[in-house]
Amino acid sequence: MFLTTKECKGSGECIQECPTGAIRLIDGKAFSCITCGACMEACPNRAILRNKYGGYVVDRAKCNACGVCELTCPVNSIRIEDGVVKGICSRCGVCVSACPEKARIDAYDVIEDRQLKFLESLNLTIQPPMRSKKVDEIAERTCLVTNTEKCTLCRRCEYYCPTDAIMVEVDPQGKCTECRVCEDVCPADAIENCTIDQEKCTVCLKCLKECPNQAISVDNFQVKINKLEPGEEVEGKLISCLNCGLCADACESGALKMVEGHMRYDPTLCEGCETMACIDACPVGTLRVSEDPEQKIKGFCVSCGRCVKACDLNEARSFQKVTWDGSVSEDCISCGICAEICPKEAITLHRGTIEVDTNKCVLCEKCAIHCPTNAIPTTTMRKKSIKEGFAFVQDKLCMNCKLCTKICPEEAIKEDADGKIVVDDSKCIYCGACNNACPARAILFEREFEVAP
Repeated sequence: MFLTTKECKGSGECIQECPTGAIRLIDGKAFSCITCGACMEACPNRAILRNKYGGYVVDRAKCNACGVCELTCPVNSIRIEDGVVKGICSRCGVCVSACPEKARIDAYDVIEDRQLKFLESLNLTIQPPMRSKKVDEIAERTCLVTNTEKCTLCRRCEYYCPTDAIMVEVDPQGKCTECRVCEDVCPADAIENCTIDQEKCTVCLKCLKECPNQAISVDNFQVKINKLEPGEEVEGKLISCLNCGLCADACESGALKMVEGHMRYDPTLCEGCETMACIDACPVGTLRVSEDPEQKIKGFCVSCGRCVKACDLNEARSFQKVTWDGSVSEDCISCGICAEICPKEAITLHRGTIEVDTNKCVLCEKCAIHCPTNAIPTTTMRKKSIKEGFAFVQDKLCMNCKLCTKICPEEAIKEDADGKIVVDDSKCIYCGACNNACPARAILFEREFEVAP
């Protein structure tokens, strides 16, 4: 519930702004519904629902205005006006921002503060679930990371990775990226600095077969390297296993497991697995079905460091300890995608920010991969975008608090001429901010993601 402090002057702005009429003046002070839930328990039609904020909303499609909730309310907050139930707090928080004296506060915060003081007085280490994160609390993992400023997308690391845990996409294709694999495999030492010595070349075609970019061809018994045109540059992305361990968590057969922070795979245990849940769990898509009959999967990093040695000229690959303290940039729009997508339920959405349980976070970066505004730091070039979606405001549940209109980053939600809240599909990006902000669960919402180009 929300409480009123001594600073209240009885101006009534909170009463005017409250969408459910749950606030009234008593002796010149604002008093509101205490969100005890007695009305929900008593409702014979199950028309009163508890939302994720701890408040209660009325489903007007089910409510027949029988008045049982009004009779049950211990503080006489509920009343029925023109067949509509009023006086039940949804904990939307509109009253807090509306109060000019800042006299409205969240009782949950008060309870938490008291809990903290009590526990600290007893020198106990147990913390309430909502306790704020300490500054020095961080999530961390050690993995192989690519320095994008140094990386030339030559694909040399991809070629030498023994487990196919690196995937590189380049454009244009069929052009030499100076990976120097041809120099390594040439048995006649006929290639140097990506130039073929035709007198030494035996036309064994080993370089043609091994070239990661298929940039080598043969014409009239001469092997040629198809190089970039003057001014032409290589573009693309490099995606590698994050060593987050989600695949091992999802592996039902025990074929994948983390050993002292490194991924290990036993193909003999993988034979009976049919679900391949590990592949679906991989946040960056490197884990995939193998063409090798000896093993079913590939694309997991074993931390061998072969890619580091292969990238000897650019020094773009290295072992690093990746950390995150849970902070996000000001670009965060409170859409809640990160909280929805987190496989460890480590993210809690608050209005205007998020809270990260760094003890649960494994730095899989799924939240950053799906974040529509890139507000979460990331080390991978893997990115997903919203392909399509659906958003619709159910009038029977909507209590017209207008929180959705305020939080929408695209101004896609507005009030029409009849006073109903509607979604403009031409503007909506289906980020989900409105759905997460709605205290009445009045928004029907669906979305689908796709891998971004």
